Amino acid sequence: MGAALGISAWLAAGHWTRETPRPAAMDKADAPRPHAAGAHPGMHGGRQTGAGPMITRNIAGVSPLRATANASSASAGQTAPRRGQAQAHQQAAALPVYRNPLRGINGLIPERVDMGVDFGGSGPIYALGNAVITHAEANSAGWPGGGWITYRLTDGPDAGLMVYVAEDVKPTVQVGQDVSSSTVVADMFSGGDGIETGWAQPDGASAESQLPAAGSISGGGPFPTMIGLNFEELLQTLGVPGGSNRTQPAYGVLPANYPTSWK
Repeated sequence: MGAALGISAWLAAGHWTRETPRPAAMDKADAPRPHAAGAHPGMHGGRQTGAGPMITRNIAGVSPLRATANASSASAGQTAPRRGQAQAHQQAAALPVYRNPLRGINGLIPERVDMGVDFGGSGPIYALGNAVITHAEANSAGWPGGGWITYRLTDGPDAGLMVYVAEDVKPTVQVGQDVSSSTVVADMFSGGDGIETGWAQPDGASAESQLPAAGSISGGGPFPTMIGLNFEELLQTLGVPGGSNRTQPAYGVLPANYPTSWK
């Protein structure tokens, strides 16, 4: 009788153990869970998406101990940089030194290449890159429309060279001002002449093409000049449309200190 009672009690206990309800968080803990494409099953940002406990995994050669330490750091708010943050940092590091200075012009019309490059349209003109303003005149003799702005580049492959913007422009900067590719240096207006922009002489007095080293070519031509095409090619690498006569034979000389590649 005693033995029979003991066996019955043992069977009842085993049945109770099997039928005891478990918390929902522990139910089917080993069953596969639906997950988004590209994500580890049941994981999001190193944490299980379900209500179950944290699972430490050996992923891509990371030891369980290291993974556990990383998970502890994450729970303390010491998370590693997210993929998007790392990509943003890489993109910031890869930003070009120079940017399209005519990106804000409305109705931009590429015209001929002469001492520099001519354009029609209206709107803001930006600096190519980091530079310092050396001239900022609203009226300058010798240029239709009168505007004359020059700046010396202080960064990139053309650092030390001088850029001019002339004709139908009004300066928005002052001499001695430091500027960047985000700085508007002049406003282009619809005055009938358009603008001309290109490489200026080291002292900013006029276009570089007029110096003997570049062929002594002034406003009378012949065009296009070699140095004008050089500046036009730089603009093309930045997304500016090419000049109307860019495929014609060039005149003059390109001085040795002018780069032919801006990559």
